[in-house]
Amino acid sequence: MLALLIYVYVNGAFSSIGYFHIDIAEVQTAEGNMVAAEFLRRLIETVPYKIHTILTDNGIQFTNRACDTYAFHHIFDRVCNENDIEHRLTKVQHPWTNGQVERMNRTIKDATVKRFYYETHDQLRQHLADFVAAYNFARRLKTLRGLTPYEFICQKWEKEPSRFIQNPHHQTPGLNT
Repeated sequence: MLALLIYVYVNGAFSSIGYFHIDIAEVQTAEGNMVAAEFLRRLIETVPYKIHTILTDNGIQFTNRACDTYAFHHIFDRVCNENDIEHRLTKVQHPWTNGQVERMNRTIKDATVKRFYYETHDQLRQHLADFVAAYNFARRLKTLRGLTPYEFICQKWEKEPSRFIQNPHHQTPGLNT
């Protein structure tokens, strides 16, 4: 079982850039697990702008259970603290408060694991990378006023370059990627 962490798009026109919804989706392959904190570290390295807020559910991958009163500070929270990121939790028993990520998980699963069988994590990773590239660079979204996620990020870069760590134009797919 692979614990596949999927981040949903930047909240586009509805909030400021740097706000992510993160959830975990279980998918079947023949190999191990991926840890939420490691996913967050990779996400921080990947996005070209500063992440300021992350919204997750109350799963044990993201926070200690209420009954764990003497537990150490959760590693996911430690990674957030180390990177000056506010970690918000959805209200318990209210899954619709994280609805965007739930819908995106379904979209990704429908395009990958529900249609294909993967022998290895590498096969799944490659297919996910292809899907995410197509989604980010070719899919026009109503919530982004008809822009692709990449075009939206580039527009934000032109308006607010101080919010970015690096120029997003460097992520254009092509010969240098």
